Amino acid sequence: MSAEVGLVSVNVGLPAFLALHRGRPVQSGIVKRPVSAATIEVGTLNLAGDGQADLEVHGGEDKAVYAYPSEHIAAWSSERGEDLGPAAFGENLTVAGWLEPDVCIGDLWAWGDAVLEVCQPRWPCYKLGLLRGDQRILARLRETGRTGWYLRVLQPGTAPVAGPVTVAVPHPAGITVHDVHEARLHGTSAERRDEMLDLDPLADEWRWNLRHRG
Repeated sequence: MSAEVGLVSVNVGLPAFLALHRGRPVQSGIVKRPVSAATIEVGTLNLAGDGQADLEVHGGEDKAVYAYPSEHIAAWSSERGEDLGPAAFGENLTVAGWLEPDVCIGDLWAWGDAVLEVCQPRWPCYKLGLLRGDQRILARLRETGRTGWYLRVLQPGTAPVAGPVTVAVPHPAGITVHDVHEARLHGTSAERRDEMLDLDPLADEWRWNLRHRG
């Protein structure tokens, strides 16, 4: 039986000037705005109207769609003393009801005609710090495990902006986004690491980092 993912907002943004970093202008697509249309096209690399500036480290099939829990945004608002809303962390999908310990690598999400696959947590770069005006947020995000997760698009299609999104096929291995993040951040047993490395849907970037950690 499929389970529904609460969809608070769908957000997109194209590369534009973000800020100066070490005296140089930085272009980024991290600034996103909610979509007002009824439907959106979901492609293998992006949602329609979305894009990345530095394709060497951002974007690609394993970072086609980024989901972030609205519960975390509320927690950040309280912690930082500022009123944050959807897209505050550059996410495409602001979701509700699902956190990193609930979402498994390899879970298949159905959204309209599109089928998406959870493939990795987020490991933030300095552009998130520029967006939020505080580079300390990178370490805080990693420490708290409030990472969100990326999905690759297995089947492109047209999706309803208001949802629904469903977890159509949970992955049987049961290795969560939180599990993988904690293994990279703090390490894990060789046996558990090997289980993660054997997980086909896990993005190659994370597979490399787990294999070479320490």
